[in-house]
Amino acid sequence: MEPSPFEQARDELFQHIMRCGVVGADAEHVEEWFAETIKYMTERFPELSEQQITELKTLGLRFAQPPKARVETDAASAA
Repeated sequence: MEPSPFEQARDELFQHIMRCGVVGADAEHVEEWFAETIKYMTERFPELSEQQITELKTLGLRFAQPPKARVETDAASAA
């Protein structure tokens, strides 16, 4: 089964995020990068609704956040 336009856009956005080194970049650069990239995605996938574009940006921003550092407790270290 062919992926939906939204699924294609999401996957492409995630690939762009990984390829462009967005994870861990300065917040200012991430904001600028997302503004340009979401504009591009809107043009590339005209069939997506405004709501889908907003959801795409939200998913992308979450995906671009650096991994949370694991805090080890004394109990976990002792195990």
